[in-house]
This record gives sequence, C-alpha cells and structure tokens, in this order.
Amino acid sequence: MKQRVITAIVALLIFIPVIIAGGYVIDFAAIVLGIIAMSEIFIMKKKMIISVEALTSFIGISCLIVPNNFSNFLPEYLSPTFIFYVLVMLLLLATVFSKNRFNFDDAGVYTLGMMYIGFGFHYFIVARQDGLTTLLYALFIVWCTDSGAYFIGKHFGKNKLAKHISPNKTWEGSIGGTVIATIVCTIYLYFFPISGINLIVMIGFTIILSIFGQLGDLVESALKRFYGVKDSGKILPGHGGILDRFDSLLFVLPVLHLLGIV
Repeated sequence: MKQRVITAIVALLIFIPVIIAGGYVIDFAAIVLGIIAMSEIFIMKKKMIISVEALTSFIGISCLIVPNNFSNFLPEYLSPTFIFYVLVMLLLLATVFSKNRFNFDDAGVYTLGMMYIGFGFHYFIVARQDGLTTLLYALFIVWCTDSGAYFIGKHFGKNKLAKHISPNKTWEGSIGGTVIATIVCTIYLYFFPISGINLIVMIGFTIILSIFGQLGDLVESALKRFYGVKDSGKILPGHGGILDRFDSLLFVLPVLHLLGIV
C-alpha cells in the first residue's frame, strides 16, 4: 500500500503540470504514453519490443495520436491516417517474408492495439485542446467511477459483474461508481460548465461515459486474462502499467467525441 501511495503521488506531481500546460507538452506526453502502452501489448504477447514490427507499430500509433493540425506542413496526400494505413500494409507484407516468425494474427493484434490506444490518446489531446475543463471532466468521471465502485463494491457488493474476467467487480460497485461519478461531475459542471451543452444533457452524458469507462476497464481485464498476466506492465510500481491506469480513459475520451462534447 505504501508503494502504491508513493507512486500515485509522484505520478500526479508529473501528470497535473502536463495537463495544465497543454500544447506541445501534452502532445509529447500523449505520444510517449501511447508508445509505452503499445510496448506493453508486445510484452504481454512475449514479443521483442526491439524489432521492425515494434518500430512500425510505434510509428503507426504516433500517427494516430498526433493532433489534427500536425499534418498542416505535409502534402495533402500524406496525412497521418494515410501513413498509418501504409504502416499496416507493411505489417501485412511482413507476414509474407518472415517465414512464419510474424503471422497474420500478430499483424491483427498490433493493428487493433494501435487503433485502441492511438485513438484514445488522440482524444486525450483533443479534449485538452477543447479546454482544461473538458479534460478534467473526463478524468473526474474515471477517477470517481473507479473509486466509488471500489469502496461501494467492497462494502456492499454481492452480485458479480463479470466473474470470468474480473472476479472482484460487482453490480453494486458498478452502479455505485456511476452514481458517485454523476453526483461529483454534476457539482463540477455547475461551477465549470462546458460551453454550449445544457447541464441536464451533461448529466445524461456523464452516466453514459461512466458506463463506457467501466467497459474499458473490463476490456483491459479480458486482455490481461487472455495473456495470463496480472498487470499490463511494471512502469508504475503498485499500479501496473500504462494500460492499467488509462484503460477506462481510452474508452471515455473517444466517446466524448461521439457525443459531440469535443
């Protein structure tokens, strides 16, 4: 527990100035976090992170994460999304010449991983571009849902939510986490409203986003269970890897865009 608390304090001391600074600082941080998260998928698969496939994946995920205005200096036909597509084609070509060392399943996992992590961290940048209020709103949803689900589930949880994937999660904790996130975020939005969206509508959005955050958590739990690991990585002592800490946010942030918030 002591190690967990110390790690959380150090991480927040680094993370909070980054999100406050925004701009190129958060762009760079998002790319670094995305590459580390992608490397965790390689490690879970017991694949080398120093390889042509890994380098290709790291460049590909960076192309998806970079802000929309990044490609302004590039020719119109060389958008980051198109470069990502070319890199996926290169991964597919590698299945032809690798003599089965690298196969179609590997290419599929890395492509899906790049999209899952890349779009999540891309909208991390987009949310901050929309304003610090918007990004903090997304963070509060995730933090309050996680904390609320843990404490309520621990004291009142009886009915398992997804026993085969995450045996400690309960329906009581899940519902309680969403209720707490909704209450906290409603108070937050009352004082720091998001421009152009009615508070009542935002309450409904908060419930939806809280649910998607929990789905993101379950998806990452399923990923770890499939590969037989407890944590996605060890970069955060007591907390696991980057995927362990950002799993909910990687689902919440793109849904912010789908709901028209960013």
